[in-house]
Amino acid sequence: MTHQEHLENKERSGLAVKKAIGTVSKIQTMIDEDRYCPEIVQQIDAAIGLLNSAKKTLVRGHLNHCLIDNIKKDEANAVDELIKIFDLK
Repeated sequence: MTHQEHLENKERSGLAVKKAIGTVSKIQTMIDEDRYCPEIVQQIDAAIGLLNSAKKTLVRGHLNHCLIDNIKKDEANAVDELIKIFDLK
């Protein structure tokens, strides 16, 4: 993965997070307005989907761009980092 592709991945992730923030704000408004619960749940699922998409894009970029250098520098720390990322405690 080139440095440019890495930056584009981060940009895509940032856009997904911004959309998720807007969706979460909408969710709070819907709750405050006592909107129909299934509509609120649908928006919650949308926010979760956006955040999952951002996470996958960032992890994929990390694996393709940063991981090799991290392993060369400090293999144990790189492994610990992956365990934390994938919540494999």
